[in-house]
Amino acid sequence: MSAVVTPTPSSAVSDEATVASPAGVVGPSFSPLYQQIKALILRSLQTGEWRPGEAIPSEVELAARFKVSQGTVRKAIDELAAENLLVRRQGKGTFVATHSEERVQYRFLRLTPDNPETGRESKREFLDCRRQRAPADVARALQLKAGDMVVEVRRVLHFNNRPVVLDDIWLPAHLFKGLTAERMSQYKGPMYGLFESEFGVRMIRAEEKIRAVLAKEADAQVLQIPVGTPLLSVERLSRTYDDKPVELRRGLYLTEAHHYRNELS
Repeated sequence: MSAVVTPTPSSAVSDEATVASPAGVVGPSFSPLYQQIKALILRSLQTGEWRPGEAIPSEVELAARFKVSQGTVRKAIDELAAENLLVRRQGKGTFVATHSEERVQYRFLRLTPDNPETGRESKREFLDCRRQRAPADVARALQLKAGDMVVEVRRVLHFNNRPVVLDDIWLPAHLFKGLTAERMSQYKGPMYGLFESEFGVRMIRAEEKIRAVLAKEADAQVLQIPVGTPLLSVERLSRTYDDKPVELRRGLYLTEAHHYRNELS
């Protein structure tokens, strides 16, 4: 299948050759050139030309499609793979990444057990799932209009039979019609896998705010800890293509046997 794709316009125009789309539409130049190819591939991902889990065309085919060298395509794909949007599989090709894959299931969850030998046996418990008008702060974060509806989800993550994470999650209701606690409980894979397979919403980037807090009475009861226990408060705003915010998540992490791990480069 061939789709018409055009790069996102940019004010940075170089003297490098322009790239023609499959339909012959010529887009503006970028510097370096592989970034323009990356934008074209990203647009095809965004429009659903290649779905999560599906193989994309080979580097040779993409090079012919965009009228550039195979090396330019390879560099673009390398960046998309580094960003966990594509996955290379030796001898099989390149595939659209999915949150159902083991290597990316916990991509946005940075909580790691202090003792790796204890493993990561997990269980989800959904306490609530309701549709309501977005509170003002939630509407601002999700770039919604005042009065727009959201789906609010409250859940607990248990690790090794102990409650460790209490999440409050808000999602734009128009993107998640039919989402229920029962539907989430029945889905065997990660929640982000459900979002992309059932609702066509893929989380590709997230930003977090982290602070230390003390457990309040209601939260302490859910996490089965004394009031005033130190917790890690993590607010995450997840975005899909075009940098569009599609999830606001506020979590409380119990770190008695876990720590928050991040890699900086």
